Amino acid sequence: MQQARCYLLGERAVVLELAPPVSLGSQQRIWGLAATLSARPEVTEVIPGMNNITVLLSDPQSTAPDAIEWMQFWWEKSEALELATRRIEIPVVYGGQAGPDLEVVARHSGLSPQQVVEAHAAAEYQVFFIGFQPGFPYLAGLDNRLHTPRRAEPRVAVPAGSVGIGGSQTGVYPLSTPGGWQLIGHTGVALFDPQNRPPTWLRPGDSVRFIPQKEGIC
Repeated sequence: MQQARCYLLGERAVVLELAPPVSLGSQQRIWGLAATLSARPEVTEVIPGMNNITVLLSDPQSTAPDAIEWMQFWWEKSEALELATRRIEIPVVYGGQAGPDLEVVARHSGLSPQQVVEAHAAAEYQVFFIGFQPGFPYLAGLDNRLHTPRRAEPRVAVPAGSVGIGGSQTGVYPLSTPGGWQLIGHTGVALFDPQNRPPTWLRPGDSVRFIPQKEGIC
């Protein structure tokens, strides 16, 4: 069984964090644990992340002292949960003003910009969790050659719809926000709309492909 570390976070929460690597199997167990704990009376909220899960306690004064052992117990009993998979295609304009850091990723990887685009678009990604901002998908499956460190100096404003790479992750910014990921493209698809129900377009378990488009389509 994958090694897990449990610890208290503030006065009301307990966290379970798995040792690397991140894998679909471990993430499915995180999803299964989240589903189980959501129904427990000791819990007010469950927040699954990538290789971790945070649980807010309903009565921390009485449950916090034993929360670490309690969380470890439920982790050991957890089983993988396979979420329903939707296949989603996201059109992307790569490079130029849409992806100002494409050349940075190309230099770091030793590939040409076109090869970066082809590798990024060839992968089938899976949404592991939604976080950072409403609708932001953390996607597993990025080609190892494209792993690129975040910018040394984050941008003050990243345009909504920007497709970026940060370390071993790739994702799409649903809203304009400060950010330090390397921007390689842009999509016109809205990943978050507060008028929709649910307001986030993607959800954990979804399968995502990026489809290269000509300039001006997205």
